[in-house]
Amino acid sequence: MNNGFSILVIDDEAQIRKLLEISLEANDYKVLFAINGKEGITMSASHQPDLILLDLGLPDEDGQIVLKKLREWYQNPIIILSVKSAEEEIVKALDSGANDYLTKPFRTQELLARIRTALRNKTTVNNELTVTFGNCSVDFTSRIVKANNEIIKLTATEYNLLTLLIKNDGRVLTHQYILKEIWGQSYADQTQYLRVFVAQLRKKIEEDANRPKFIITESGVGYRFNSG
Repeated sequence: MNNGFSILVIDDEAQIRKLLEISLEANDYKVLFAINGKEGITMSASHQPDLILLDLGLPDEDGQIVLKKLREWYQNPIIILSVKSAEEEIVKALDSGANDYLTKPFRTQELLARIRTALRNKTTVNNELTVTFGNCSVDFTSRIVKANNEIIKLTATEYNLLTLLIKNDGRVLTHQYILKEIWGQSYADQTQYLRVFVAQLRKKIEEDANRPKFIITESGVGYRFNSG
C-alpha cells in the first residue's frame, strides 16, 4: 500500500494519461490530471500533491518554464516525463529542480520504482543524526563514517560530497550542481575533477568500486545516491 499518496500528472497526451491512470491507481496512488501548464500550476497549488509527473512538451508553455514556476514554492518531488532525450534538456531540467527524468516511451515498472524512491525520500535526512546504507553508516553529529563497523577516513571534501549525495538520496544531481555546491562556481565545468573524487569515495564505501551500488553514474548527466 502507498498510504494514499497523491500524484499530479501534467501532460496533454490522452494516451499517456490513460496509461498512467491505470498503472498508478493499480498501485494505490490517487491520481490527478492537468492538460497544460497553467492548469497544472493551479491544481498543484490547490491540491498539494505528494509528487508531480511533468511533461515538457505542453501546449501552452514550455515545461522547463512550468518547472521553474513550480519550484518557486512547490517542495515535493517532480519527475519529468518527456520525449526530449537531449543531454542539455535533461541537465537543464535537473538543474532547475527536477528530482528525476525519464524519456518517453518509458517502462512502467521503472517509473513506479522512481516514484517509490522519490516518495520514500520526501522526508529528508537533513534532521536525522545517523544514516545507514548497506554496511555503512554516517553519524552527522560526530562526522564519523563507518564501513563494516570500522571507521573509515574521509577527507573533508570526500565527507562533504558524501553528505550532499546522501541528503539527496534518489535524486539525480548534475555534475555542475555538485561542483558548485562542493567547490564553488569557479569549478562548475571541472567534471574530471569530480570523477576523481567520486572514484576515491567509491573505493572507501562500496564493496566493489567497479560495480557501485550506492553512488550511481547517470551517464553524461551526473550522479544519483541510492541507499537501497
